[in-house]
Amino acid sequence: MKVAVALSGGVDSFTAALLLKGEGHQVVGLFMYVVDQGEMTSSPPYLRAKEAADLLGVPLYAFDLRRPFEGLIVEPFLREYMRGRTPNPCILCNEQVKFGLLMEEGLRLGAQFFATGHYVRKEERGGRFVLLRGRDRARDQSYFLWRLTQRHLSRALFPLGGLTKAEVRGLAAEAGYTASRESQEICFIPGGDYRGFLEGRLGEGLRPGPIVDLEGQVLGQHQGIHCFTVGQRRGLGIRDRRPYYVLRIEPETGRVVVGRQEDLYARRLRARGVNWVGGDPPDGEMEAEGQVRYRHRPSPCKVWLEGESFLCEFSEPQRAITPGQALVLYRGDLLLGGGWIEEVLA
Repeated sequence: MKVAVALSGGVDSFTAALLLKGEGHQVVGLFMYVVDQGEMTSSPPYLRAKEAADLLGVPLYAFDLRRPFEGLIVEPFLREYMRGRTPNPCILCNEQVKFGLLMEEGLRLGAQFFATGHYVRKEERGGRFVLLRGRDRARDQSYFLWRLTQRHLSRALFPLGGLTKAEVRGLAAEAGYTASRESQEICFIPGGDYRGFLEGRLGEGLRPGPIVDLEGQVLGQHQGIHCFTVGQRRGLGIRDRRPYYVLRIEPETGRVVVGRQEDLYARRLRARGVNWVGGDPPDGEMEAEGQVRYRHRPSPCKVWLEGESFLCEFSEPQRAITPGQALVLYRGDLLLGGGWIEEVLA
């Protein structure tokens, strides 16, 4: 069986390809060039992916996706910040670029399946494909894949879903591949400098405004709403013996509303852009566990569908629910679906 593997040069994608090759599959590597670092074939990311492919003994096909990546990922990212929201571009990238454009390139090369190094498991249940959390809960990446559909999953393979990170590193080391330092930053923001990136790209679209408390009293001034996210404590420039936190951002007025720690908690939210990964939408009320950010511990909740959006109410108040992030729903290890957090209600 011919399998196209997304090769980034990291230890995870290398080991995914290694395992598939060990099972006897015909493996080809796919590299996507999405961030401008000079000539593609001399860029550090490409050279690292080429090193992995050469050690594996597999061909590497490189695709310059900078232009579509800009339109599909970077521009929506900028628009969300201008709306006072905190986006998660990795979710969109998985759906539209990695399992979209790159997977299609692999299929055009004659591959039957497309594999990645995500820590997530895929099963077939009742004639449908479902996603489950990876065995290594500390590395589980199912949160980033809630936008995938049956079309994506019918072609997807996740060789690392049943392994721990330590096991993956061990397999790579045995094969002679040394792990490079892993970045936790967004790939298109150099050095993780969000503020510098946004100011460089948005320029005159940014404007100063007031920082106010819940009563509307002005406590300070800011240089642009792009500097803030819900739950933020540092960088507010407010002198007080008790810390303030960002509660919400109002792009229409330019106000940043702050409050105390206890004001950050809420139980209800509305989410839009809903996708049900492995099943049909709920009929009426549904109980699940909701996760409002990647490192958030899932919490029991109830969900009501409202057309293309849904209401969610948690059993216990959740801290710093942030518009622009995703609410992802689980039942145990099973990924049910999710939506983009549109509004925090109370």
